[in-house]
Amino acid sequence: MKTSLGHLTYCSNIHPGERWDDHFSALQTSIPLIRQAVAPDKAFGMGLRVAGLASKDLLLESNLKPFQEWLTEQNAYVFTMNGFPYGGFHDTRVKEDVHAPDWIQPERRDYTIRLFQILSQLLPAGMRGGISTSPLTYRHWWPTELTRTEAFQQATHHMLEVVVELVRINQTTGQVLHLDIEPEPDGLLENSAEFIEWFNDQLIFEGVPYLVQKAGLSEAEAEAALRTHIQVCYDVCHFAVEFENPDEALNRFEAEGIGIGKIQISSALKVDFENYVSEKMELLSRFDEPTYLHQVVAQHQGTLLKYPDLNEALWDGTPTGEWRIHYHVPLFVEQYGLLNSTRDDIVRVLNRQQRKPFTEHLEVETYTWGVLPPESQLPIEESIIRELKWTLAQVEGNVRNLN
Repeated sequence: MKTSLGHLTYCSNIHPGERWDDHFSALQTSIPLIRQAVAPDKAFGMGLRVAGLASKDLLLESNLKPFQEWLTEQNAYVFTMNGFPYGGFHDTRVKEDVHAPDWIQPERRDYTIRLFQILSQLLPAGMRGGISTSPLTYRHWWPTELTRTEAFQQATHHMLEVVVELVRINQTTGQVLHLDIEPEPDGLLENSAEFIEWFNDQLIFEGVPYLVQKAGLSEAEAEAALRTHIQVCYDVCHFAVEFENPDEALNRFEAEGIGIGKIQISSALKVDFENYVSEKMELLSRFDEPTYLHQVVAQHQGTLLKYPDLNEALWDGTPTGEWRIHYHVPLFVEQYGLLNSTRDDIVRVLNRQQRKPFTEHLEVETYTWGVLPPESQLPIEESIIRELKWTLAQVEGNVRNLN
């Protein structure tokens, strides 16, 4: 939906399924209920997640046309998509396989191009569209400097092939579409510093001559195209887990001329071990579950120590200082007993967006409903409605009335 800070939606990666029929069925059930609760008199924007198999289904006219007709009937529109998880994302072990196939594999390139071809046909006239994607690959799959260098090179090449397609779409339709890379802990791109280094030293350096040759652009046009079509997905949870100050990170991106394609509005778990240490460790163990990666970054006396998953931190970590855990917890709850969240970072990011707008797209992304401790679980539509209402209250400056 259109708000004073941009188009706001929730990410439909919370709905299970790998084929389009499964996706569409979930949307047909959930969207009317959510829209009626949060925006009955407005067009309802959607953040669409389409799995790898489903993307092949949806390109078929027999599936795409009925979906377009349904969007019209529902007064709904698609302006952003989540192209990070390719395969099964619920009711199965996901963990590091959320990155597979990674950007080293041609399947990731082909999948992303399919998504852009879909988005191009769904996007309302005059609106920009974006698709978020993984931070190239999973860092621990490339343990040496040599293999990591090779991974960067292959991933960048595949991404440049996608940019050529986005330039073609722009030249053909006038649409501006951008690929929004989502740094996260243990991705090949984890934080703002790593993203900026890769963007300047590899993407621009290699991409300008590549687009001159493959797309027939001048050097200036090629650099402008790269900056238009490759941007950042600012997932608030991820940057908070990395202990990045939102204003400082956003200032760095702005100074480097790197665009923010969308904000993913999400909150991480945060634990201060100043007191009640054993009780907090016991509470934290309830969030250790076998489906998703929950990377941990511990800060003690200015030093950051990283653990690939929560179970390793619980087993090997020393509970001192502050821990931040990559666990997307509900936005409308600030504390979980003795555990806290990084929700304040969302407020800071939205305040920055209000003072100095830097993106058009805002997407609530809490996908862990099925693995939360039982006391935090609610019916899925009720949970999404509460998430969106909390966010809308932030946008309109009226959060106290909805706490």
